Amino acid sequence: MALEKATITNLDTNEEIKVLFNPKEYVVEKKTPWKEHQIQGLDSPAVEFTTGERKKLSMELFFDTSEERTDVRNYTKKIEELMMVNADQHRPPLCLFSWGKLKFKCVLEDMVARFTMFLNDGTPVRATLKVLFKEYSTAYSQMQEKPRHSADHTKRRTIKQGENLTTIAAQEYDDPNKWRVIADANGIDDPMNIKPGRRLKIPPLY
Repeated sequence: MALEKATITNLDTNEEIKVLFNPKEYVVEKKTPWKEHQIQGLDSPAVEFTTGERKKLSMELFFDTSEERTDVRNYTKKIEELMMVNADQHRPPLCLFSWGKLKFKCVLEDMVARFTMFLNDGTPVRATLKVLFKEYSTAYSQMQEKPRHSADHTKRRTIKQGENLTTIAAQEYDDPNKWRVIADANGIDDPMNIKPGRRLKIPPLY
């Protein structure tokens, strides 16, 4: 069975770019940051999840045309063009990196080209490209893939001992002055007189 080649497809034009040599390795990176809120009187910051970061796919791609004695840039420029603005879309193209079962819809965000062998006239015939692809997905596609349980994004939480609307607003909205939004949503006339154990609605900010 022939060795399957990794490919990069320009999804705007459907042009498929085959790498000359499969990468020796690739790195997948994913981060899910939690935002810290500094609240006076606590032993450590309160934390809140806001949104995850895009998955990253990085690798080195090797190109060698020394046997053919042709310009290796005929190949590397096809990768570089994936970072150029599409005149119709007004943005660089969307891509799909494919290798076996790996299917990564992405955009090319970073590329470093290193040329290491040349003909007598200076024509480069060997190059290594260090590339970084970042995941591409729309909000709609993410919601379709993993529907959220609360369509209006309203949250609910129970008041704990020592909490008040100001500290809750700081945790939920990153702004303690937004306590009135919570008070209005829950019909609270006296924000200083709420007891632990009460269930609150935390509406989204529009």
